[in-house]
Amino acid sequence: MTPLTARRMLLPLVFVSGMASLGVEFGASRLLAPYFGTSLYVWGVLIGLILIYLSAGYVIGGRLADRHPRDDVLYQITAWAGLWIGVIPLVSYPILLASQQGFKQLSVGLVAGSLLATVLLFAVPVILLGCVSPFAIRLLLKDVETGGNTAGRVYALSTAGSILGTFLPVFWFIPTYGTRPTLVGFGLALIVISVAALWPRRRFYAAFGIAVILAWILLPSGIKPPQVGSLLYEKESAYNYIQVVQVGTQTQLILNEGQAIHSIYDSQNILTRGPWDYMLVADSFRPAQSTEPQPQDVAILGLAGGTAARGYTAAFGDQVQITGVEIDPEILDVAHRYFHLNEPNVHPVVADARYWLDTQAGHYDVMILDAYRQPYIPFHLTTREFFTEVRGHLNPGGVAVVNAGRTATDYRLVDAIASTMAAVYPSVFLVDVPEFANTLVYGSTQPTTIADVEHNLGLINEPLARTVATSAVTEGGLRVSPYHGQVFTDDLAPVERLIDEIIFSYATRR
Repeated sequence: MTPLTARRMLLPLVFVSGMASLGVEFGASRLLAPYFGTSLYVWGVLIGLILIYLSAGYVIGGRLADRHPRDDVLYQITAWAGLWIGVIPLVSYPILLASQQGFKQLSVGLVAGSLLATVLLFAVPVILLGCVSPFAIRLLLKDVETGGNTAGRVYALSTAGSILGTFLPVFWFIPTYGTRPTLVGFGLALIVISVAALWPRRRFYAAFGIAVILAWILLPSGIKPPQVGSLLYEKESAYNYIQVVQVGTQTQLILNEGQAIHSIYDSQNILTRGPWDYMLVADSFRPAQSTEPQPQDVAILGLAGGTAARGYTAAFGDQVQITGVEIDPEILDVAHRYFHLNEPNVHPVVADARYWLDTQAGHYDVMILDAYRQPYIPFHLTTREFFTEVRGHLNPGGVAVVNAGRTATDYRLVDAIASTMAAVYPSVFLVDVPEFANTLVYGSTQPTTIADVEHNLGLINEPLARTVATSAVTEGGLRVSPYHGQVFTDDLAPVERLIDEIIFSYATRR
């Protein structure tokens, strides 16, 4: 390729580099998500480091351009950036597996070290990509009088590429092909344009690129092995990393970090001894009734595999109409394929829970919030404004139920949820799940006493619900909520910081 032709490829290179820089950022977040989550803090660390790397690249690129103002130097930089991006999925795999053991053992040092090592993997390619714009400006600059126009064109093209690098991974590449093929694709785009410009050196870079592709094909392609049981299915969706795991007679739904079970289907038992069981008796948390409570309309925000919906149908029959809201359509597909979610009275809806509440919700006897992205609850589903909206969609005497996580001794999240609900509901009650680290928080729309609840629980005759009612009193520590602390609002709901503090406190005590 002639020097003139190589020079003409500078602007396309700037565009592709800008696209790759944002593609790498999204790829990094998706690689980290199954192990470290997608909390505000993870995103903050990731974006901050990316900006630091780009800033370093701008400085290094400018200095290199002044010392070695040659096209081939820039194309070598982008070729190495592309190759490194292609290597990232291969190198990160064993590091992320090590981080899994860190979570399993609750070793703060191992988890922190693995997170740092994984994030640092992105330092080299992003710094190299940061070199492109100042280097291209130096090569394209003909005289000072046109310097502003040259810099403007370069940064406009780089930004345009970044826009495409935002939309393509989010709306097409990652949901369709997955994170690793997406990263390899961006790496190959850089390699192709760099090798084309470095025609005399094409054999070396082409051979290296082929080696990267072969290694990507031959090395393990799974995202993460299950912590227990055998893996039946795994997939990256637009919202989650999804695993279906078989453990004995149970089929379990595991999402993202894998530190919690989001749904259970047991071929031999409807009841699971999990939080879904204690949702069945929610209609008893109202003033004393003369007959057995029989909910007619139930909404579940966070349907997942449909464990709670299956329990309601088994206990109360097809007459109870259940609307299940789930933001991730891939999870609904898994629910139908592996969790036997086929009850005719269950009506799944694909939507964000709060948007659905604002635009489509009807009125219900019970509304259940179980919309974790473990270990976090979306902050906009924990606020006074949200619970006020929920109350507006409850029938007279209706009950709101929240599944809140905790440890054996740390109830800070339960405190926050219950305190916020107490600002909206006249009576709030708690039941601990004996075999899970969860507490169910019940908010009654009418003033209700603990005697009322115990009376209503005593009226239950249906065998499944009766078993749960007895357990709630004898094992679950049924009680009036004592919490009246900070009330979360749409403006201030530090739920992620609170959960991170709980996790850190638990880990450091081990």
